[in-house]
Amino acid sequence: MKKVFDRPVSLKPNAFRYCPGCGHSLVHRLIAECIDTLGIQEQVIGIAPVGCAVFAYDYFDFDILEAAHGRPPAVATALKRVMPEKIIFSYQGDGDLAAIGTSEIIHAANRGENFSVFFINNATYGMTGGQMAPTTITGQRTTTTPRGRDVQTTGYPLKVAELLSAIEGAAYIERVSVDSYKNLITAKKAIEKAFRYQIEGKGFSLIEILSPCPTDWGISPSAAADWVRTALSQTYPLGLVKDKHAGTG
Repeated sequence: MKKVFDRPVSLKPNAFRYCPGCGHSLVHRLIAECIDTLGIQEQVIGIAPVGCAVFAYDYFDFDILEAAHGRPPAVATALKRVMPEKIIFSYQGDGDLAAIGTSEIIHAANRGENFSVFFINNATYGMTGGQMAPTTITGQRTTTTPRGRDVQTTGYPLKVAELLSAIEGAAYIERVSVDSYKNLITAKKAIEKAFRYQIEGKGFSLIEILSPCPTDWGISPSAAADWVRTALSQTYPLGLVKDKHAGTG
């Protein structure tokens, strides 16, 4: 019988180097488990950009491409069109997808590109020191908003899932979290569904994943998980945002 903590085949036997309490390692495992379940390891190509996501090639045991900051959707588009039989996904943080890459993700969704996007939202620029990101919530302190984000000067938190849901070409969008065991199970189901929709040719899917960043938030891992529940998910409610194929999927 398979043990609960057996390493997924699609993960390399490397110890994660992410900060204690970081959500990236959890999401990596969920993606790898879904790939193993679907039996698509040999078909998968992942794309990671600048940011903490850049380390994906150290952990996933399949082809990983590194793209310029914000450009994974463009690279994913090219790969999927040239090799439509491949299963393509991008793995992007909020500083990447919701800032410099906003145009890329909007137009990929608008074209209905048939690939999957896993969007890590920790409401900060994780790798570069915890500066304000487009997703930083109102009143949140960062290294560039030490008194808390003020919407009068920096605008409102950018709700990517809701923004993309208004685009006709987007097929499936859901927001999940990795703050608890229950939410991990929900997140895994959403990730697998995004892959299944791609396999079935149903179009563009994006899973927004609320993820703790204890180091840049300046709190303990347990407090970070609590903050995801009590603050982050209040601005970014969990749940299905859009499913064009709900009646057939």
